[in-house]
Amino acid sequence: MRRKDREITDFKKLVEMIGHCEVIRLGLVDDADKDFPYIVPVNFSYEANETTGEINFYIHGAKAGRKYELLKKNCKCSFEMDTQLKIDYLYDSPDITPRYDCVMGTAEVEEIPDSQKEQIMQEKVLSRWEEARSFPWNRESLSRCGMFK
Repeated sequence: MRRKDREITDFKKLVEMIGHCEVIRLGLVDDADKDFPYIVPVNFSYEANETTGEINFYIHGAKAGRKYELLKKNCKCSFEMDTQLKIDYLYDSPDITPRYDCVMGTAEVEEIPDSQKEQIMQEKVLSRWEEARSFPWNRESLSRCGMFK
């Protein structure tokens, strides 16, 4: 990061920023296409442990397709998420400055075993959104779902 004066290192502030993000973008490696990384946006949930300083993200999707195959083949990825862009009009300068918060990093991804998927879906994924907490979701769909931490 070039502007170290803007870097957020406070764990609570970082977690608060993540809570305002709606999408996480994964940067995955595809050996078949060595010239370009594969970036895919996905919805996510997370848990943060202030004691350990660890943040775990949870994603899910079909057990088919490029994202699933790449996550199975290579457990390393990079990620990026950001908050909604706001434009500040600085009339005294005069200047225009876009403002947003961004979280970036790298991670090692692990697949959630079938035996834990229902619990993770209910306690981590669906609990993020108030409306989804009590929604009678189709548990049979979990057999077709890949879930990763």
